[in-house]
Amino acid sequence: MGAGGFTSRDGTIEFLSRVHSLLQPPMQVLEFGAGRGAGLQDDAVAFRRELRNLHGKVARVVACDVDEAVLEHPAADETRVIQPDAPLSFPDAAFDLILADFVFEHIQDAALVSGELARVLKPGGWLCARTPNKYGPVSLVTRLIDNSRHSRLLRWAQPERKEIDVFPTTFRLNSLRDLRRWFPSERFEHFTYRYEPEPGYFFNNRVVLRLMLFLSWLLPPVMKTNLFVFLRKQQ
Repeated sequence: MGAGGFTSRDGTIEFLSRVHSLLQPPMQVLEFGAGRGAGLQDDAVAFRRELRNLHGKVARVVACDVDEAVLEHPAADETRVIQPDAPLSFPDAAFDLILADFVFEHIQDAALVSGELARVLKPGGWLCARTPNKYGPVSLVTRLIDNSRHSRLLRWAQPERKEIDVFPTTFRLNSLRDLRRWFPSERFEHFTYRYEPEPGYFFNNRVVLRLMLFLSWLLPPVMKTNLFVFLRKQQ
């Protein structure tokens, strides 16, 4: 770790700093798949917690999720439980910015969800998402393991992660091709890029961490771990 408690390859800071660059005080913001706001409550680094907290920085923050844990979200003006892969209970063009942080990998019906996100986003508004790259090494391994075993694996790989924050994965909206298909250029400007953060799964072992850092340096661009998705809806 460096000064402030984070490294130069902190993906959360990279992603959320870019989100903050788009924020304006009058905005209506939707945190899609917000959960209980785990990072706001559990992150030990104060600077990252502040970046995760959009409350008071825009006119209104609405947090929604399929899990009732969202009702306990500590930094939203409104919380709402939604149904899995069902139409969103918001009017058309309701939000200036939609944030989906590690959510796209859990979406079952990419057509419905992408259409709903497009519907509730205002023309000129931003859809900002961070998600595992379908062709990254972690995603490739995860897709080989049945969802029923993910909780057990994560307890080993990330012992600090709580089981309440583990959800089944589908990887149906997790490649550049997927994003272009479901958010076509006729409707969205694409500013998505691949990003290689510090390893998130190293079993709290420094030797494994160094090995994974070396392996990540060897990876071709198409296999970078994360996609940072920034889409602007056409006016």
